[in-house]
Amino acid sequence: MSLRGASVRVGGRTLWSGVDLDVGTARGTGSTGTGTGHSGSAGHDGLARGEFVAVLGPNGVGKSTLLKVLLGVLPPAGGQVRVLGAAPGKAGDRVGYLPQRRSFDASLRLRGVDVVRLGWDGDRWGVPLPFSAGRRAAARRIAEVVELVGAGAYAHRPIGQLSGGEQQRLLIAQALVRRPELLLLDEPLDSLDLPNQAAVAALIGRICREEGVTVMMVAHDVNPILSRLDRVVYLAEGGAVSGTPAEVITSGTLTRLYRTPIEVLRTSDGRLVVVGQPEAPAHHSDRHAGPPAPRAAEGTSGPSGDRVAEGPGAEAAEPHGDPAAGRPATPAGGRT
Repeated sequence: MSLRGASVRVGGRTLWSGVDLDVGTARGTGSTGTGTGHSGSAGHDGLARGEFVAVLGPNGVGKSTLLKVLLGVLPPAGGQVRVLGAAPGKAGDRVGYLPQRRSFDASLRLRGVDVVRLGWDGDRWGVPLPFSAGRRAAARRIAEVVELVGAGAYAHRPIGQLSGGEQQRLLIAQALVRRPELLLLDEPLDSLDLPNQAAVAALIGRICREEGVTVMMVAHDVNPILSRLDRVVYLAEGGAVSGTPAEVITSGTLTRLYRTPIEVLRTSDGRLVVVGQPEAPAHHSDRHAGPPAPRAAEGTSGPSGDRVAEGPGAEAAEPHGDPAAGRPATPAGGRT
């Protein structure tokens, strides 16, 4: 993926602009950009297939929107975007996608294996011919990805009767069934309990390595995936910075990106904590048109009344301030 001077607008509001970003290319450098022309760089390592990239940042900065631009669902407002050497949306089966958490009604009788099959031929009209070579190939591949995600024991049960972690494994299998080179995941750990977060994070990391798939994953909490990450893309203040976790998730880098003091702390067990100023988190404006609406922050209070966030993801640095007045946002803690 390559972005050059890219910008995006949703509901008449510019979420980010002037962004230059390379993922999985020989250039392999990251940079920041804002609507005011500020720029910098972070990260000097190129990425190849089988790399794991996390997209972090506060609510409303356009993390999910970035995936929509890469998929060709939303056109960029400016600049150039290329995905696997083509315009967004033109790479076809080479890109797999898992949208934000879907809920299934408990009464839904569709089997998990049928949900996986929708990733194989759900976009095609008609009924496949019985005993055809294509049908046999589909059955082999579906069985293969079901085993790959460890869902063989429950794939033939109704999807509505499965747990959230079991459903998520089958949805990941659906995104993988056509053997994509690039896998885009939008908050796949959201709404899962901690054991399932750890299990799904380990699964994604293993797929990335064993299947040679480059993964770009939007995340709120970086801690479950931190040990598996090769690159972080951090969106904030209308721009982006990218690099290795050690380069990006630092007090200096986040202070420069937000233009206000940020502290990144590491606990004794290796978890990251981002400390900023207290504030009310923003509305998810990359999913809903219109300006952000204030909402109560998650997190726990730090010793000086600051909010404390586990990891530097979405709520770790929630923007506040008056967008209409052009005042810069300041980060607050909150769970990422």
